[in-house]
Amino acid sequence: MNSELTVHTRGQGLYEITSDVIQALSGQRSDGLLTLFVRHTSASLLIQENADPDVQRDLLAYFAQLVPPANDPSMSYLRHTLEGPDDMPAHIKAAVMPVTLSIPVVAGRMVLGTWQGIYLFEHRDAPHSRRIAVHFA
Repeated sequence: MNSELTVHTRGQGLYEITSDVIQALSGQRSDGLLTLFVRHTSASLLIQENADPDVQRDLLAYFAQLVPPANDPSMSYLRHTLEGPDDMPAHIKAAVMPVTLSIPVVAGRMVLGTWQGIYLFEHRDAPHSRRIAVHFA
């Protein structure tokens, strides 16, 4: 099975897509491996806790400190700045975070832990439409 999800973001943040992935798998009854791949260079995919929203807030705060905007004095070495102060930092975040996830599937259901959710991590400030390739075999 091959399909694609589109996620509309409102700027930087974690967007849970677990239910969208479950919907994409609907009708599947077999065991296999689900692969998700974000088709962009300034967004990532994560499996992360989905029970406490403070986890998402803390992750955003951590990555904002780890990779600040290009107009921050600590980032003065950056050359790729024409697309705004959030662009190159978004590429850096995507370079150190996963853009592909592999999730086991048993009897058509993802094998996720109790508090695990699947997230698109948008690294840009502006809204975007992000495409995620979905493959199940």
